[in-house]
Amino acid sequence: MPSIDTIIIGAGQAGLAMSRCLSDRSVPHVVIERGQVAHSWRTERWEGLRLLTPNWQSRLPGFAYRGPDPDGFMTMPQTIRYFEDYAGLSRVPVQEWTCVQSVTADAVGYRVQTDKGEWTCRNLVLATGACNIAHVPDCAAGVPDDIVQLTPQKYRAPGQLPKGGVLVVGASATGVQLASEIRAAGHEVTLAAGQHIRMPRHYRGRDIQWWMDRAGILDMTTAQVDDITRARNLPSLQLIGSAAQRFVDLNALQDAGVEITGRLATIRDGKAVFSGALANHCALSDLKMNRLLAEIDDWADAADMTGLPAPERFAPTRHATLPRLGLPLSEGRIRSIIWATGFRPDFSWLHMPVFDRKGRLAHDNGHVAPGLYVLGLPFLRHRNSALIDGVGRDAQALADHLVASRHRHAA
Repeated sequence: MPSIDTIIIGAGQAGLAMSRCLSDRSVPHVVIERGQVAHSWRTERWEGLRLLTPNWQSRLPGFAYRGPDPDGFMTMPQTIRYFEDYAGLSRVPVQEWTCVQSVTADAVGYRVQTDKGEWTCRNLVLATGACNIAHVPDCAAGVPDDIVQLTPQKYRAPGQLPKGGVLVVGASATGVQLASEIRAAGHEVTLAAGQHIRMPRHYRGRDIQWWMDRAGILDMTTAQVDDITRARNLPSLQLIGSAAQRFVDLNALQDAGVEITGRLATIRDGKAVFSGALANHCALSDLKMNRLLAEIDDWADAADMTGLPAPERFAPTRHATLPRLGLPLSEGRIRSIIWATGFRPDFSWLHMPVFDRKGRLAHDNGHVAPGLYVLGLPFLRHRNSALIDGVGRDAQALADHLVASRHRHAA
């Protein structure tokens, strides 16, 4: 039974960042990974996806993008290579192709049972990410059997879809990107849009992420938020990894021929039923966008930035006066459905009383229990905690706490 000071579960950006931080602090550890480094990036992303953050924002502890295109956006092969290079440079002690089956507490620390044996450790870091399981609503059971249903984790490219119409459910970053890509491939596309946040890719001559980074918006901490649960569940911004396309919002999709409906409420008797609240969702989305742009303008004024293009406000999101409220699924128009309805982490192997009444892992800024930490979840400690650019700062804070705890135990 191997025993080690600290075990990290997961070799994505969170696990690799935590490993580097522990190595810098001389903490013995191992990273356990179910596949290879960056497994989810290799196996659960569609072919045309690019990172939504510019290359300059790919920053991890002791490592940053140094290529020729800092304002570009990495493809998936480039992203995987980036993580491989980081793991090699940091000499991450990763045990690949090892699947965690259960984690339990004991008198000293934790027992980690894998398909290759059991480990024990004093400290354990859960770095498996927030997007392990695609959320599919219960009403999906009512979809006719002859309609193909996919989640973003299983979708690869438009060519795998049958000929005919596609219903994309969900209008956050994933949903709008897929609707755009599938429509460009010639499919008739209907997008069911619930809560979403519209945002321009670039504003006043800079990428929107540049503004959020420089203005300190991404540095917001959990202590600065009135309702952290709400903040952690906000939709992702409607962005695409390309500077050439300013918007991939509902207006741009409608211009491309995508039909927009309200949120999918249910599927009844073979018919998709949509909410009538599309106008409200669009108005709220525009309001959130304009609030952020106003915050950016205020910061630019306070910073006395000169030579900038003038502030802009954009035409409201268009929507039909009487949007479609129903769509038969048994008449042949819709041949496939993409469920872009969000994700959730998978801690089914974690057998400890560390979950809230809704089954969510309970933590305080990444602290779950003595010696037990979580990393890489949305707004874990900061607004950008789930981004490549933000996870390193969280990892450093948790590593410092872990080291301080070791010293207290030693004393």
